[in-house]
Amino acid sequence: MPLLASAYPIERARLDNGLRVLLAPDRTAPVVAVSVHYDVGFRSEPEGRTGFAHLFEHLMFQGSANIGKAEHPKYVQAAGGIFNGSTHPDHTDYYELLPSGALELALFLEADRMRSPKITQQNLENQIAVVQEEIRVNVLNRPYGGFPWIKLPPVAFDTFPNAHNGYGDFTELAAASLEDAEDFFDKYYAPGNAVLTIAGDFDPDEALTFVERYFGDIPARDVPAPRSFVEPVPSTERRARITDALAPRAALAVGYRVPDPIADLTGFLAYYLLADVLSDGDASRLERRLVQKDRSVIAVRTYLGTFGSAFEQRDPMLFTLDVRQSEDTTADAVLAAVDEELTRLADDGLVDGELERVQARVASSLLREADDALSRGMAMGVHELRRGRPELLNELPGELAAVTAEAVGAAAGSLLTQGRSVLELHAGAASTAAAPAAASSTAAAATTPGAP
Repeated sequence: MPLLASAYPIERARLDNGLRVLLAPDRTAPVVAVSVHYDVGFRSEPEGRTGFAHLFEHLMFQGSANIGKAEHPKYVQAAGGIFNGSTHPDHTDYYELLPSGALELALFLEADRMRSPKITQQNLENQIAVVQEEIRVNVLNRPYGGFPWIKLPPVAFDTFPNAHNGYGDFTELAAASLEDAEDFFDKYYAPGNAVLTIAGDFDPDEALTFVERYFGDIPARDVPAPRSFVEPVPSTERRARITDALAPRAALAVGYRVPDPIADLTGFLAYYLLADVLSDGDASRLERRLVQKDRSVIAVRTYLGTFGSAFEQRDPMLFTLDVRQSEDTTADAVLAAVDEELTRLADDGLVDGELERVQARVASSLLREADDALSRGMAMGVHELRRGRPELLNELPGELAAVTAEAVGAAAGSLLTQGRSVLELHAGAASTAAAPAAASSTAAAATTPGAP
């Protein structure tokens, strides 16, 4: 298979306060992307404060020393740009995509809130209410809300960092204090705990001058040592059942553990390709078996990581199977068919051309994503944060091309030999017995502490 690869240049710098800076110039389009990745996500939030990392992300948009409340978005939009932020298991990111002439503006805005966000009691209370409403809209009042990203981890894991609800518990969000917010900022939002990435149409020397001007005088602070969230791989199956009063049909999620994505990237990549072999496209194994042949499900998806972004998390990570079942199918029937397909892969291997087709499709997808300045910059920031190798953006297609069919087959076999975590979702909306006033999601049985 011809090797598909990118060769985007990357320059690096580090300020005296510890801030890591990545510069990725590309003059093909007159836009520039600025992103800041902080090495803290919801796996690092304190016990008793579920959802705090996400809440703090909201606080970072409430103004800073030189920027009034709600003015950050206005400045970006007035310059013709877009902005946002997001919270993940192991990091929180903020970004702007702007016409290239607005680079200095973006750097000023990000530096001002890194230095001095407006953490006030009023802003905290306002954003607690905003996050609670977000949970109502996205989880409590939506079919399959939080399924499976919130609901599966309590089945698969035992410890608070891995098992708890990263969106947040209403009571714990309401109990968040100004002192909590100030401590969180001091601990995790230090320059030395962040990566600043600039990608797109800019001059590196000029950009670095702006970076020094706006970020250079932010005081250095101690950076927390990286925590390990490692748990033993379960040896026996774990199972839980929940009822979703709004769901029109049953669903099933299964979590399997995979190799350490940082320490064993080569082994991990076999599972990355296995996910596509199983469920990407009409020719994929589970699509053909479950949807086309058995008609036991109407949709099937396999992916790595909490949100399907395989390279942004540390160990432990789940390989997730997520299906929407047909009306007369049981979870056990689906699981049996999945086991049969995994066994066939492990015993018989891939057919001629199957791996090469998947490798080409995956490489093409990575190249398309990297073609966009914002996606490119965000990926570089994550690779720097997790592995210290932003160059992995260019190297991944080659790394994936080196994965063998035997490695993918062995990955499929390994899923059969560990204790998988199974979450069955009962469709309350399909049953006349569902009570109108019932909560949208309730636990019927669980095998691990802290199940929702």
